[in-house]
Amino acid sequence: MRYIRYAVYAVVAIVLIVISLANRGAVTLSTLPEGLAAVPGMGWLAVSVQLPLFLVVLGSMLLGFVIGELFEWLREHKYRAEAARKQGEVKKLERELKKTQGERDKDKDEVLAILDQSRA
Repeated sequence: MRYIRYAVYAVVAIVLIVISLANRGAVTLSTLPEGLAAVPGMGWLAVSVQLPLFLVVLGSMLLGFVIGELFEWLREHKYRAEAARKQGEVKKLERELKKTQGERDKDKDEVLAILDQSRA
């Protein structure tokens, strides 16, 4: 199964490299349209940079992936919190069980107490 995953990674990498080599032309990436950049007080937001097209596309894909993962992590917070709460409850109950078993077995012979614990 590991080799199939590596093969898929290799195919995806080859496809991305081929697409990147085919789209090396420079494009202008602007933060504001020209009309909005001419508004007084908005000029400081107007930044333009020349980048290869493949960097814009791959960067956009990466940014979308990171934002999606962030929102998914935030969405799952309630499930992680509940799992942590239940894990704490299980540990508390395990401690309580050991304490109860210890009280139950304090008057028994040590060998019998060990045998009782091994059956539980």
